[in-house]
Amino acid sequence: MIGIADGGKPPLLAIGEAEWNDTMGIAHVEHLRHIRDLIAASGRYDTTRTRLVCFSGAGFNDTAVAQASASPDVQLIDLPALYGRS
Repeated sequence: MIGIADGGKPPLLAIGEAEWNDTMGIAHVEHLRHIRDLIAASGRYDTTRTRLVCFSGAGFNDTAVAQASASPDVQLIDLPALYGRS
């Protein structure tokens, strides 16, 4: 998701990954971090405030939950959150 820039690089607001049947873990978060780093290296977008968003129908393991609790740039969205039942 890309935002609008006032003369500078457009901000990359978020990148994400979705899984339906797999419990997501820290590897998914690290994969998104790696992608963000590659995009940052390209110099095309401002990635200083990019959110890493994981969507999962099966939920998240403890390491992913701990990472989301410790890092404001990581957001985990499960089915209750997606459907407004959290």
